[in-house]
Amino acid sequence: METEEEKKEEESPAPCLLALNHVSRLCRNVKESTDFYTKVLGFVLVERPPALDNFDGAWLFNYGVGIHLVQSQDENRLPSDTHHLDPKDNHISFQCEDMEEMEERLKEFNTKYIKRTMKDGNGTKIDQLFFNDPDGLMVEILCNSENLMLVPAQYMGNIKLPFDRHNPPVDLSN
Repeated sequence: METEEEKKEEESPAPCLLALNHVSRLCRNVKESTDFYTKVLGFVLVERPPALDNFDGAWLFNYGVGIHLVQSQDENRLPSDTHHLDPKDNHISFQCEDMEEMEERLKEFNTKYIKRTMKDGNGTKIDQLFFNDPDGLMVEILCNSENLMLVPAQYMGNIKLPFDRHNPPVDLSN
């Protein structure tokens, strides 16, 4: 039996979002952070609109997502410990095809990282790498996450799956 709240969720239309557009990261040094995201993770520097010339920053793009780097005016807004790695902390995550290649790349750039393998209840393995950008903001790299079953905890009709890019498998039995 559905509750009134569940009925309202089914009835109210979802916003017409398409995908994640970009993440914005405050940084201590825009050049250092740009070098990290372009050299280590393969992002490409793109032009920023002239209206944004009143503050230092950089726009990067690749893999269907943008990263907007913004020069911090207040060091207190950035992590004080740039070496602390906690997989349960705030982070952005990217999926990769070859975990060994990514691990070699991190070693090449002397980037400290944590490597783990997570297994779900069905024995599906998800390989993970966690590391920090130059400002201490955590990044996660996943491999094999496309095998992790997405099981909706509520009405399936609320999930919008784009047909032109990667989607996790979905358990439609609920």
